[in-house]
Amino acid sequence: MRIWMMLAAIGGFLGVAGGAFGAHGVSDPLAKEWLRTGALYAFVHVLATFASQVFVAAGARRARFAPAFFVPGVVFFTGSLYAMALGAPLWLGAITPIGGTLFLIGWATLAWSALQLQRA
Repeated sequence: MRIWMMLAAIGGFLGVAGGAFGAHGVSDPLAKEWLRTGALYAFVHVLATFASQVFVAAGARRARFAPAFFVPGVVFFTGSLYAMALGAPLWLGAITPIGGTLFLIGWATLAWSALQLQRA
């Protein structure tokens, strides 16, 4: 889990960098939107990665699998949007839904893991 937490922290750093660059360093409206969207999804899924550890600590051990979907999801989703915003070929947009699918699997994994939690 330590590696996932470190990678999530790096993802948070890159989310701030991408969001700031989109706000202050890019004039193209489409590039701005890609950077904004990438940063938003990076932050949400970085926090979801950290939340997975809370689930594990609360007894939902299956939550340890969720970061294996969230972190690569950030790489594919956010990475492809950032790359296109910086001038990479638009065909990279075909990679973006792979990241979205990984996000969905991660969330489903957290929901599945919640079944292990004791009722209060």
